[in-house]
Amino acid sequence: MDLTSLLVQVVSGAVGGTATGAAAKQYSLGAIGNAIAGAVGGGIAGQLIGTFAGQMIEGWVGDIAGGAIGGIILTLIAGVIKNMTSK
Repeated sequence: MDLTSLLVQVVSGAVGGTATGAAAKQYSLGAIGNAIAGAVGGGIAGQLIGTFAGQMIEGWVGDIAGGAIGGIILTLIAGVIKNMTSK
């Protein structure tokens, strides 16, 4: 993985996190919180998918998909934890 792939994963994760916050209002962390959680999730999941999937998911499509999926998952997890601790 190179720096360009990581940047694409982080940006697509931020977009995925923001979209998740807009779609699932009860788990939203706010606009900036969704973007940050999504970016972190996109970077981490994108790197893990690249490591484990290897050559199966390659190029821009794999970077964008891995980043978006990671952003969605981490944003939802953070939103669930936030809701559980605030009650």
